[in-house]
This record gives sequence, structure tokens and C-alpha cells, in this order.
Amino acid sequence: MGKQQANQGPVLVLGGRSEIGLEVARRLAPDRVVILAARRSDALAAEVEQVRAAGATAVHTVEFDADDTATHATLLEKIAAEHGGIGTAVLAFGVLGDQARAEHDPDHAVAVVHTDYVAQVSVLTTLANLLRVQGSGQIVVFSSIAGVRVRRANYVYGSAKAGLDGFASGLGDALHGTGVQLLLVRSGFVIGRMTEGMDPAPMASTPDQVADAVVRALAKGATRVAIPGRLAVAFFVMRLLPQSIWRRMPR
Repeated sequence: MGKQQANQGPVLVLGGRSEIGLEVARRLAPDRVVILAARRSDALAAEVEQVRAAGATAVHTVEFDADDTATHATLLEKIAAEHGGIGTAVLAFGVLGDQARAEHDPDHAVAVVHTDYVAQVSVLTTLANLLRVQGSGQIVVFSSIAGVRVRRANYVYGSAKAGLDGFASGLGDALHGTGVQLLLVRSGFVIGRMTEGMDPAPMASTPDQVADAVVRALAKGATRVAIPGRLAVAFFVMRLLPQSIWRRMPR
């Protein structure tokens, strides 16, 4: 896909407290309206101020519960109607979960997969419907190295990311030629709140680095981006490793 014209429509961050989501919003904010959607949306004052300071013309907050899929269509339709459409939607919500607990607690395993896959499918399908009619817009979806080939060490989270990666890949193809750009982000280990207390994996990134790469990829009209870029080679090698070695790979 070739380079697109600058998108000046509203920026919607679903997961308004996400470090990566906020960094993307800050970079896209100048001269644009930004909408931060999250639970406890009345407690987003610090996040609102960060985005406003980055140059947004206005920053709004809306209540959003990713797990309550029955509310997604109504909420997203309302946002689009109130703001004259959606320019860039960033799906920045998700949970890592507790792998050890999930292996013995079916409810926890299902909760992780519901947030990281089922809820994402619900939001993506609704956004795709809205933006097809609009004839323009961008969607940012965060996959992960964990979903490229699922590891024993985090197979519950990894399986959800693998499903999301496949769904987003197919949806991106379905949106080809509609004027809607879906950017699928495949990142490695990201140092931040979600991974606090964990030893960083090789080729780890920060939210700043991920956001920089996302914004560059959006500007180029890209549909895929690996972060850092050299992970693309690692993805190829990962698929070739024998299962006897792979099952011993750490998180």
C-alpha cells in the first residue's frame, strides 16, 4: 500500500490508560480531537492533560468496558456520530493474565482469552463496519511475538494473540480497497506496567519506541510492522525450531 494522505479525523484510544496507546495518541494529537475510552473514565485527568499538552484541539473521555461486548456497537456508533467519524482507532486494551493460575483455573483462562481475543474481535468488527461506510480511517491492532508461535511458558495469552493476529490479518485483507487501513503491530517484549517485575527479553522495546514505529507505519500506509524491525527475522526462525526445543523456550 502506498503512502496515504495525512489523516486529520478524531483519534480514538480504546484502553485510555495504556502506556503505548497514550504515546501513540500524543504523537497523533497535534491539531486533532482525541477520545480516551476506558473504565473509570472520570479518573483520566492525568492522561487527558498529557494528550492536551501534546497539541490536541480537544480531549474527551468516554466510559468503555472492553469485556462488555454487548455495549461495543452502541458506544462506537455514538462516538462516530458525535465527532463526525473516526480517523484513527487504536486498540490498546488487553491483559497479560497469570499463566500458572490459568492452567488450573478455567474461569481465569477464559477471562484472558475473552479480553485479548473475543473483545478485540467485537471491537474490530464494529469499527470495520463503521469505517467501510465512512470510506476512510485507520485501525491499529496490537499482536505480539507471543502469538507468532505459542510457547508453553505463556500459552494462554499467546493463544489469544495468535487468534487476534489471524483475525486481524484476514480483516485487513477484507478491508483492502475500501479506503480503510488496518495496521497489524507485531511487537516483542515491551518494558512497562504490564510487564513490571519480569526480566526483559532480548530485543525489548519501550512504549516510546513502539509508538514511534506505529506512527511511522501509519504515515507510510503500511499494513504490518514488526517492532523492533529485526524481529521479522526472528519470527521466521521461530517457526523453524523443532518442537522439542520450542517447548522449553522461556516467556
